[in-house]
Amino acid sequence: MLHKTRGVVFRFTKYGDTSIIVNIFTELFGMQSYIVNGVRSQSAKSRIALYQPLTLLDLIVYHRENANIMRIKEIKCLYPYHTIPTDIRKSALAMFINEVINKTIKEESHAQELCEFLIQSLIALDQQSKVENFHLLFLIKLSRFLGFGAQNKNEIVAGRIASQEAEAMLEQLVSAAYDAPLVISNTLRRELLDVLLRFYADHIETLGEMKSVQVLREVMS
Repeated sequence: MLHKTRGVVFRFTKYGDTSIIVNIFTELFGMQSYIVNGVRSQSAKSRIALYQPLTLLDLIVYHRENANIMRIKEIKCLYPYHTIPTDIRKSALAMFINEVINKTIKEESHAQELCEFLIQSLIALDQQSKVENFHLLFLIKLSRFLGFGAQNKNEIVAGRIASQEAEAMLEQLVSAAYDAPLVISNTLRRELLDVLLRFYADHIETLGEMKSVQVLREVMS
């Protein structure tokens, strides 16, 4: 049966000589795998751009319950990014966000709300000029969709070592919007990220090392 849905590309892997299997988080079905034939052929190379990580899509898809791999009937870009590909800070943030969601989002529950959150967050990242604190806010907001979201700073700290300055700033972050005018030093921002990643690691055993963090720290310093 055909369904119209929006989605966010998480990753793709090469399949055969010219095809890919792409993992897309959709608002109707949560995480789904789709096979796309011929997209890596010489005549269709431009189409591969639609399957890059974090691309926002409008889709018409075939869906069968209990099938492992589906097919896409129609696809188009929902929102083309204007600044993320060219702004080094935003590119680093996008790389970090992509690693976070690939390691944490597995379930299909609350798919519509989570998909909407991801779409609006990525559009906000693309449109805003001040993004140095975006990753901190994203981690706090995402945690609420993952089942362990904090409503106050005590739930994040919870015995983890944090300075008084970090605790005070976390109190502001838990209720802040992406465009909140928060003034945070580089040193404090690093500490806050460490605290939040420990918070995540305590709830997600498979989180492991975040390879994009070092790049993010260098770009944001």
